[in-house]
Amino acid sequence: MSVSLFAWIKAFHIIFMVCWFAGIFYLPRLFVNHAMDQSEPLNSRLCQMERKLYRFITPFAFLTVLLGLWMLAANSHYYLASGWMHAKLALVALLAVYHLACGRIVRQFAAGRNSRGHVFYRWFNELPVIVLFGSVILAVVKPF
Repeated sequence: MSVSLFAWIKAFHIIFMVCWFAGIFYLPRLFVNHAMDQSEPLNSRLCQMERKLYRFITPFAFLTVLLGLWMLAANSHYYLASGWMHAKLALVALLAVYHLACGRIVRQFAAGRNSRGHVFYRWFNELPVIVLFGSVILAVVKPF
C-alpha cells in the first residue's frame, strides 16, 4: 500500500474514531439524565435523543473498526507481532461491546424497562474514557 493511501486511511480512521467517541461520551450522560427523571414529556424527548445519537454514532464505530482492520491487514506482520497492538485490539473489542450495551440500554429506556439508577450510569460513563486513554497511549507510545 502506498504511503499516501495509508496516510489517508489513517486520517479517516482517526476522524471516525473521534466522532464515535464524541457520541459514546455523550450517550451515557443522556442515560444519567433519563434515570434521574422519567417524567413525560422529558422521557419521550430523551428516548428520541438517545435513539438518534446511537444511530448517528454506529456508522462511525463501524468505519473506525473497518479502517483499523484495513491498516492492520496492510502491515499485519508488524502489527500482529506487536504486544501493544494486541492490547489495543482488546480495548477496541471492549469498546465495541460497550457500544452494543449502549444500544441495549437505549432500547430498555424506550420500552420503559430501565432498572438502574443514575449513579450506575455515572460510573458506566467512565469506561470509554479509560479505553480512549489506553488506546491513544498504546498507539502513540507503543510501550511493549
